[in-house]
Amino acid sequence: MTDVLCFGDSNTWGYNPKDGSRFPWGVRWTSILQEQLKDQGVRVIEEGLCGRTTIFNDPLRQGRKGTELFPTLLETHGQPEQIVLMLGTNDCKTVFSASADVIGKGVVRLLEQAKRFSPDSKILLISPIFLGERVWEEGFDQEFSPESVEISKRLGSVYEKIARKYGTDFLRASDYVESSEEDQEHMNANSHQIFASVIAEHLQSI
Repeated sequence: MTDVLCFGDSNTWGYNPKDGSRFPWGVRWTSILQEQLKDQGVRVIEEGLCGRTTIFNDPLRQGRKGTELFPTLLETHGQPEQIVLMLGTNDCKTVFSASADVIGKGVVRLLEQAKRFSPDSKILLISPIFLGERVWEEGFDQEFSPESVEISKRLGSVYEKIARKYGTDFLRASDYVESSEEDQEHMNANSHQIFASVIAEHLQSI
């Protein structure tokens, strides 16, 4: 059995942009990935959490700092063979005032934790989808700003350099899927389907 730990935020958890509920099994990408790979002896471990960041403590929500929990999860799940890591969207919030390079340093911390606590795991680092152009407007998510949108667009190039330096595989989620019109922040059901197939193909190749 090959364990694949998917560590991310609300787009890994399966947030439904239409009503804020969680997409059910068979709709969110992690569950589709499980169904696609189950005959190959793969077990997908879903570890997405709404609001999760790389290194920042959210003053409005407890337990969102990724580096605080990641080592524990690596130990809990017995050093998984594969790790899929996709974080950074919430780091773009105005409260953190973080540039793309600073967010990248948070990703480096997570990679270093993985190397320390699960040294034999293969890692797929994914830069997240872009925030929608209107995400900061009233009716959407005003924890973001126009600058947040621009920062989200810079994460791909930062993450790619990090992946090259640390010898991990890399994907840009924004090459395949985008944030929904409904909330300018989360993937819709169709994007989850597309994204699962992309991840499945990549994991099979490595």
